[in-house]
Amino acid sequence: MPYWIKQPAELAERLAQRPARIGLDTEFVRERTYWPQLALVQMAVADEILLIDPLIPGMPQALAPWLSDPAILKVMHSASEDLVAFKCACGALPRPLFDTQIGAGLAGIGAGMGYQKLVQEITGVHLAKGETRSDWLRRPLSPAQLDYAADDVRHLFAIHDALQERLQTLDRSAWLHEDGERLLGTVEHDEGERWPHLGMRSAQFMDPPAQQRLLRLLRWRDVQARHSDKPRSWILDNELAATLARFPPGDRHALQAMLDKHPKAPRKLGDALWQALTTPLADEADAPLALAASDDNKAALKRLQDAVSARSAELGLADGLLASRKHLEALLEGGQWPQPLAGWRRRELEATLQPLLGSAG
Repeated sequence: MPYWIKQPAELAERLAQRPARIGLDTEFVRERTYWPQLALVQMAVADEILLIDPLIPGMPQALAPWLSDPAILKVMHSASEDLVAFKCACGALPRPLFDTQIGAGLAGIGAGMGYQKLVQEITGVHLAKGETRSDWLRRPLSPAQLDYAADDVRHLFAIHDALQERLQTLDRSAWLHEDGERLLGTVEHDEGERWPHLGMRSAQFMDPPAQQRLLRLLRWRDVQARHSDKPRSWILDNELAATLARFPPGDRHALQAMLDKHPKAPRKLGDALWQALTTPLADEADAPLALAASDDNKAALKRLQDAVSARSAELGLADGLLASRKHLEALLEGGQWPQPLAGWRRRELEATLQPLLGSAG
């Protein structure tokens, strides 16, 4: 039976033996905010499961030193959003990290595998999904919620043991550590995406000045969303951002007229929006353009993808795990290896891809 931890002293008592590893998961709410609201922390310790209430004053601060203790391995599954929740609530990140979703991919079991499926694959246990949309900020939590939450960490150690053995056999433990550190670094140094316009499909159909305006709007939107702790789409939705970038109003009054016609327009932010739309960014001249792929580029990308598929098959990995289409496009367009392809991925791919890059032009 899981233990409900409602006082920081109870947490310290349960962890007094300073375990070598802990299993971690969180429940959080993010529907109406930019930042996740940490609502519950599940922790597996030896043969116990602790359900920790982070809404109790002082509890996030009590958790922080355990999260950052370098002598305690943290076992998690698909940890990226949980890391953000821990950073926001506790000011600390769980390091060192063993992400079982990453581990399953590197072990050749499957890329992007969900927790329930991985539990069944490793242990044969079938888990229910009944409480995924619960209100986790409500107190008291129901027995069904508590059971569901406990299951999220109950099998982490069994999965960790199986994956660790397989990764050691394949000599890929260093790969997992590298990917875990990259994930932690992404959360730790998150300052917003530098070129967010590249992620909007409509940008490739805009001329360069329109793409620069779109970049200004999306950067402004992200700053506003972070500052106000509201979802980006509540500040400025993609459709309106694209319209303003392609058909910029001639003055502030014309902007207001456009906003008045749009049902989700940020009317109260009109002055700030005008300033963002019309003020060049210091680095916008350096911004890469989103370009519709030419026939030559499509053929070059296909050659890279085929080479990655062949190398992935040799390694027993899913294609997307070794190199995604997005990262191959960046490699093809810029000629430089993007950061997500650094480290072990570059070592495994460079001999195969570099000759193709030389012939792509």
